[in-house]
Amino acid sequence: MSEKDITTVGLNERLNKLRAGVLGANDGIVSTAAVVLGVAGATPDVSAIATAGIAAVIGGAVSMALGEYVSVSSQRDTERAYVKRETALHQKDPDEEFKHLVRGYMLQGLSEDTATRVAQEHTATNPLKAHLAMHYGIDEEDIVNPWTAAIASFVAFFIGALLPLAAVLVPPDPARVPVTFVVTLGALAATGAASAKIGGADIARAVFRLLVGGTLGLAATYGIGYIFGATAL
Repeated sequence: MSEKDITTVGLNERLNKLRAGVLGANDGIVSTAAVVLGVAGATPDVSAIATAGIAAVIGGAVSMALGEYVSVSSQRDTERAYVKRETALHQKDPDEEFKHLVRGYMLQGLSEDTATRVAQEHTATNPLKAHLAMHYGIDEEDIVNPWTAAIASFVAFFIGALLPLAAVLVPPDPARVPVTFVVTLGALAATGAASAKIGGADIARAVFRLLVGGTLGLAATYGIGYIFGATAL
């Protein structure tokens, strides 16, 4: 195995956990903040806010983990189906599969002679790996694991959700809502920057999007809680 192969084995799985973690933290921050601010808008009762917040943390973390598990399980099943399909095709007609590989390299811009040499070298070492990379962009040694994604999502959601929960419970009543707004938006900016950096996107644009969306969402939930809470109470 080459040095490049060693460094790339497990990369897909590491990115899978990182993606699940960032998304989980972001959802934990937003959804929990929306719940506690909605309740805080309706009533200053700390016990009611705490009960709703704790329920949002636990329920949201479990829901997020289950969603990640189902989603990544589907992806893993698809990847395994690709591996099975390519294995069967290679066993049935390896010569035709070799020609497919050559044509694939030619479509990438290689000359026929170069494409043939590259296909021969890859076929000599691991033909299945070459076909999976060519046709599907996957590696049979680096198929995503739904359990690691679910655990990463659960933990990240839980930790992210604790920030707005603490922000709304620790300060005295007059400062409760503004502190929660500031803490939530600061946390969203951090997760937005991390997500953009992972994906190679523009960090400023990603952070701005999250801050605008977060501000509108939090203001809406607080306003709804305030309006309906005042009516109901």
